[in-house]
Amino acid sequence: MTFNPAAARLVAILICLGLTPPALAQGDDLQEAQQLLKQGQTERAMERVDQYLKTKPKDARGRFLRGILLTEQNKPTEAIRTFTELTQDYPELPEPYNNLAVLYASQGQYDKARNALEMAIRTHPSYATAHENLGDIYAKMASQAYDKALQLDKGNRGAQTKLNLIKDLFTGTTPPNKVALAQTAPKATPPAARMIAPAPAAPLAAAPTAAPKPTAPAEPAKEAAKVPAKAATPAGPSPEVVLKVVDGWATAWTNNDVDGYLARYAPSFKTPDGEPRKAWESERRARIAKPRKIEVRVESPKVTFNDANRATVTFRQYYRSNTFKATASKTLVMVKSGNQWLIQEELVGG
Repeated sequence: MTFNPAAARLVAILICLGLTPPALAQGDDLQEAQQLLKQGQTERAMERVDQYLKTKPKDARGRFLRGILLTEQNKPTEAIRTFTELTQDYPELPEPYNNLAVLYASQGQYDKARNALEMAIRTHPSYATAHENLGDIYAKMASQAYDKALQLDKGNRGAQTKLNLIKDLFTGTTPPNKVALAQTAPKATPPAARMIAPAPAAPLAAAPTAAPKPTAPAEPAKEAAKVPAKAATPAGPSPEVVLKVVDGWATAWTNNDVDGYLARYAPSFKTPDGEPRKAWESERRARIAKPRKIEVRVESPKVTFNDANRATVTFRQYYRSNTFKATASKTLVMVKSGNQWLIQEELVGG
């Protein structure tokens, strides 16, 4: 099975790149370069991109498009360098990792391709393109392993059957020769968010109280006397207490207070993809401390209590730094630890 780099869906996302900037003006160099790329005029497109980058050398969109053009011009070494630098400067963006993986795979460097795709998925776990590409990489690596097994044992029917299954899987799925320019960009996500679409949010409500046990009929005066006592019955957990923790979490993130941010996570926190807690914390420290300015806003939060010690908070999160901005729906699964509410799981979804 020959790995075709075009089959790996090299993403050519110009406007968003996981960002949500306003649309480019009609005369913008990048917009014109994008149109030229669609027309196959890569040299002219590169001229427009280089002209744009002279005034904005750090711009992620321009650099990403330059990497696409270098790939189209069959300059993989320069393209790899471009996408690698993008992953270093903008580690929160999954697309550069994906395209870097495609280039590595086209050179037969499948371990590097796999690592790059795993980084893309870690940054944006609902990034379908990266998941599909990773499946192709695993299939290619499996094909090589079965080939090796057959070289050592030509009578190994099991290896031959599995190899044939992989070949059949890719039969008839050869994509166009040219890399397709994506027409729509994926939804923007905050850095390192775990994207699992949550169930529809329930209305804000406290945990239901148990129905009172049936009692024998009482005299009217005594029955009336019971009314105040019933109203004074303690309610379920307070949504305000939970939301106060969420606000503190967002404030610590905004203030680059890494220790305060991490303190909001429970010891039982489920890290993305099950990575070690220490590795996850190290990555979060690097990302939160790097931008000079961060703003995180929580809007329209809703709290649903599963029981007295477990709650689900859904809201719209707005994230902005000096290099990146994104909007996404988020769900925090909260657990009560002693007198504190802490984050046990962090999910993002549309």
